[in-house]
Amino acid sequence: MKVRVLIAAFIVLAVFSFAGLLSDPANRLRLELDYESGFTGVIFHTIQFGQSGTVFNYVKDGGQDVLFPFERFTASVGIDRHTVHFLYQPLTVQTKVKLKSDLLVDDVLFPAGTGMVLNYGFPFYRLSYTYDVLRKGDSYLALGLSLQIRNADIYFESLDGTKFVANKNVGPVPVIKVKGELWFNDRFYVATDIDGFYASSRFFNGADFDFEGSVLDASLRGGLKLTNYLEAYLNLRFIGGTAKGVSNNSDSPDGFTDNRLATINVSIGFQLK
Repeated sequence: MKVRVLIAAFIVLAVFSFAGLLSDPANRLRLELDYESGFTGVIFHTIQFGQSGTVFNYVKDGGQDVLFPFERFTASVGIDRHTVHFLYQPLTVQTKVKLKSDLLVDDVLFPAGTGMVLNYGFPFYRLSYTYDVLRKGDSYLALGLSLQIRNADIYFESLDGTKFVANKNVGPVPVIKVKGELWFNDRFYVATDIDGFYASSRFFNGADFDFEGSVLDASLRGGLKLTNYLEAYLNLRFIGGTAKGVSNNSDSPDGFTDNRLATINVSIGFQLK
C-alpha cells in the first residue's frame, strides 16, 4: 500500500513540472491523471461453483460485512473532442472466517466450523475511447466504448491447509461508456462516469461459450478546481456485475459458475491536468 502511494506521488510530482504547458488553452493535447482513495462496502455478493455446489453468501457468511480499502488509477490523453482513457482498478477482498454451515465448492466439502481463508480477487484493466458529442466551455457529454480485461483469482482454503479450491479466469469484456461534466462556475462542478453492459451471447461477452454476464461501473462526483491544473473531488461509485454459465475452460469439474456482486465505494480523488 505504501509503495503504491509513493509511486503515485512520484508520478504526480514528475508531471507537475509540465502542468503549466499542458493546461495551456492553446495546446490541443490534453493529459489527465486521476488517483482515488477511500473505502468499499459490499452490498450483495453470492457465488456458486458447480451446479450442486453451495450458493455462498460472502456478506452474511464470508466476512464481507465490513469496509475494505479502495484505490483507483486513471490516465487520459485527448485531442479536440477525442479522448483515450486507461484505467487500473484493484479489487481484491480477503477475509478469514469460521464456517457457520457446510460449504460445497465444486466437489470439495468444507464442513461447518472449518476456519477459512476466502480470497475474492477481481481486479480489472480498461481501455476506453470517448467522443464529446456536446461541449460548452468546460462542460461536456461524451459517448464511447471500452474494452475491459477481467483478471479473476478466487479461492477457498481451510486454515489448516488440507483443503483448497481455486478458480482463475482472464478474459476481455466489451463495455459501453458515458462520461460528462457540468460546471456551475469556474470552480465547482459535478461529473458522472458510467461503464456498463449486459450480454448473454458468446460473441458479446468475450467468451468462447454461451455465458450470461453484466457489468456496471457508475460514479457521481462533486469537484473543486484548486488551480489551473489540479482538481479535488468526492466520489460515490457503484461497481457490480454478474456472471452465470458453463465454461469448458473453468477450473470447476462441471464448469458451472454463478457470481453476483454489488459494491458501493466512497473516495476522495485528485486530478492533475
